[in-house]
Amino acid sequence: MTDKNLDVTKQEVDMAEGVERTRSRRAYIPAASIYESEDKVVVVADLPGVDEQAVDITLEKNELTISAYVEARQPEGYTLAYAEYESGDYRRTFILSDEVDRDNIEASVKDGVLRLVLPKAPDFKARKIMVKAG
Repeated sequence: MTDKNLDVTKQEVDMAEGVERTRSRRAYIPAASIYESEDKVVVVADLPGVDEQAVDITLEKNELTISAYVEARQPEGYTLAYAEYESGDYRRTFILSDEVDRDNIEASVKDGVLRLVLPKAPDFKARKIMVKAG
């Protein structure tokens, strides 16, 4: 696997036709990096302004969906004069293969960064096969 660094701008979530959000705010696709080792896949997603209470992760069939909610913060006694970064919620869905051990997925959030650890199912872990003489 080669290193891939992408220059990505903040993208708004396109809601499927007929789907409505329960919050009347914009939702963005969080930037994510995916790393793989012999026994797990790790997804690291940027969720600025989000803490662990504001993240909802659901797994339904093969779809792992991350939803995170940001409350706009403004210093008391000030009004916004200029903003280069529009705040909003986050939503992203990943399709998982059968390779993932769904019962042991772990998630943590620190400093606005979500880390998902997706362990590989025992049947899919790489293993060395011993060769015997004869």
